[in-house]
Amino acid sequence: MQDHRPTETPVLDAGPFYHGTKADLPVGALLRAGFRSNYHPEVVMNHIYFTALPNGAGLAAALAPGTGPERVYRVEPTGPYENDPNVTDKKFPGNPTRSYRSRAPLKIVGEVTDWVRQTPEQIQQWRERLEAMRRDSGAKIIN
Repeated sequence: MQDHRPTETPVLDAGPFYHGTKADLPVGALLRAGFRSNYHPEVVMNHIYFTALPNGAGLAAALAPGTGPERVYRVEPTGPYENDPNVTDKKFPGNPTRSYRSRAPLKIVGEVTDWVRQTPEQIQQWRERLEAMRRDSGAKIIN
């Protein structure tokens, strides 16, 4: 039987960390797992995801559901976190996307406004890639 557990790659970052969304949230708010995935809406997430790259969080905000403006928040993990196994070693060696996840909440410590926004054409290309991944029977998300 093949072992499908995520590869144990050392966590490379101590922060700062960012989370992208369209939700208007105050400093001090806690972001928690238990909501639908931005990329696979049929999946309720067991983890909250974040990155050490503000532009990566901006892309997540652009792809998030909702009609509000894209927001990137600086966040601090309130508990242990690990490399995101959906991209670490599964798609890229190591963790070049500097993507992480935690079962513990993330605390919003501020909003970032100086990140690079995607063009409407780039956002559409990302949406098309995500849709192709959903159709691909081999595409699985580790939740």
